[in-house]
Amino acid sequence: MKGQLSAEMLILIVVVLAVVAIAATQMMGTAKETQKSIGEQTKKIGQMASESMKSEEGDYCTDSADCRDGRGCEGYRCI
Repeated sequence: MKGQLSAEMLILIVVVLAVVAIAATQMMGTAKETQKSIGEQTKKIGQMASESMKSEEGDYCTDSADCRDGRGCEGYRCI
């Protein structure tokens, strides 16, 4: 009959679906590892940018967090 699938076709379909499932699982694992790595790098870049924007002694500040090396902020200047 025309509408029937042979056993060989069913086996082939099962094998193809299994290969697709394995590939999808591998890709999801790789994506999670990449996400973690990107998150770590983004955090490092943010910390570096934050540190590089801090003021030296005598420079303008709004609070102690704006000053380098744990200096304080007094009268809008790092001391």
